[in-house]
Amino acid sequence: MQKIAGKIIQEGLAIGPVFVRKDNALKAEKKRIKDVDAELKRLELAKDQAKAQLQNLYEKAAKEMGESAASVFEMHQMLLEDEGYLDSVRDRIRTDLLDAGYAVSAVGNRIAQMLAGKGDEYLADRAADIREISQRLIQNLAGREAEDFAFGPPSVIVADDFTPGELVQMDREKILAIVTIHGSVYSHTAILARMMNIPALTGVLVNLDELRTGMTAVVDGFQGQVVLEPSEEFCQRIKKKMQQEREEFELLQAFKGKADITLDGRKLLVCANIRSVEDVKSALENDAGGIGLFRSEFLYLGRTDFPTEEEQFQAYRQAAQAMEGKPVVIRTLDIGADKQADFFHLEKENNPALGYRAIRICLRQPEIFQVQLRALLRASVFGSLSILYPMITSVKEIFQIREIVEKTARELKQAQVPYQIPKQGIMIETPAAVMISDELASLVDFFSIGTNDLTQYTLAMDRQNEKLADFYDPRHKAILRMIQMTVDNAHRAGIRVGICGELGADTELTEEFVRMGVDELSVPPSMILRVRKRIREIGENVDN
Repeated sequence: MQKIAGKIIQEGLAIGPVFVRKDNALKAEKKRIKDVDAELKRLELAKDQAKAQLQNLYEKAAKEMGESAASVFEMHQMLLEDEGYLDSVRDRIRTDLLDAGYAVSAVGNRIAQMLAGKGDEYLADRAADIREISQRLIQNLAGREAEDFAFGPPSVIVADDFTPGELVQMDREKILAIVTIHGSVYSHTAILARMMNIPALTGVLVNLDELRTGMTAVVDGFQGQVVLEPSEEFCQRIKKKMQQEREEFELLQAFKGKADITLDGRKLLVCANIRSVEDVKSALENDAGGIGLFRSEFLYLGRTDFPTEEEQFQAYRQAAQAMEGKPVVIRTLDIGADKQADFFHLEKENNPALGYRAIRICLRQPEIFQVQLRALLRASVFGSLSILYPMITSVKEIFQIREIVEKTARELKQAQVPYQIPKQGIMIETPAAVMISDELASLVDFFSIGTNDLTQYTLAMDRQNEKLADFYDPRHKAILRMIQMTVDNAHRAGIRVGICGELGADTELTEEFVRMGVDELSVPPSMILRVRKRIREIGENVDN
């Protein structure tokens, strides 16, 4: 029995035979050509064929998983039309007299290596997108037939990595779990795996040559491990646990459509934390009362340039419309610290968590901030949208934000662009914000407590430092007292307060939060029904 750790993409348990999928990428041979025009025409035909293939994948994904899941294939079609990419390929054909397949390979590898070499996981994912469209072009130029993704009985699929197209073409009913050596939890393939609710791990360091199709594997998406050739005793424990998970899942379905209310009539709102429009589907499937935290920085990550106003507007509008009147809280970009994007040109800092990040970037570089605000104010017309500002530490910052919002609104009005100034709130995630929360509460419409940062700043501990795991305590009395202080000051000012950090999903603290008077808990979609169940179990002795 061999246990191998990995990063969790999607929680869940699976047990069954392994299906080993070896790398099937086509290598382009370096060939010289004589007829440049003919080669350019071949490239154009291969591109048109690739677009048609991607359209078919889009339609299949949209039918089986919804429009948001299919959007990755729209993005790949856009990449195929990217003139910078195509012009580079054409230049290699014209200048070096290279075969189109090799020109595509050379240009795709160069761009992908440049992105992957940044040391940024998000950019590495975009490198994977470039490699995928390049490989699709190479296969079309070589006249290779579409790969047959059929395999035997339902299996644990193990591979170096998957492309979104490969995953969509597989029979969902035959995929017990997905295990990859490379890839990331933020990739398009990972997003699709989550939307398909398939237990999935990445970063699992197995040797594909030593694996054999048919051997037994257990995938534990809760512990983040794969167990190869497990013992019979271990298998029985996992099967029992899977049965318990199925029973719990069935029981939780009964809480869909129920109110988030305690036995003595105290009402809360349980919402979802999301990173993209694609995650809205999961929020709806789990009956979220709204979107309590839309992490808009993920629209900026994994790119080589800033998202346009129109791109952001479409994302925010889609989220607002999809939630059909339920509240949608969009946090303005929280770049910096552990989330980096090269095009911001942020200098290396000794203490990035304490440095130039989030609202500090927005206030120092209002031209970036205003693009996002324009998109948000425009999208507010289409639903119950609110704006949430991160890393607030002073009253002065709120007045500065107000000025920029008002200026943005004036510009939209002058341009006769429909807009609406929505409710505006702030994150309480620093001890400074807690201590002046009485003053801050009179200036905003709501608070959202970010317990992840609040914990690390209060305890003076990096929450990503594994060596501090034994010391890092998010349930520390100091944190709970700060939450209580924030709630009290918010309610004195007549505004709502929620928790959007990881602590919000801690069902052992749900009763404590009810006692404190917290109005809203925003949690991962998979935790919504569990938290609702716990709320509805809380009785009349909540204040005792």
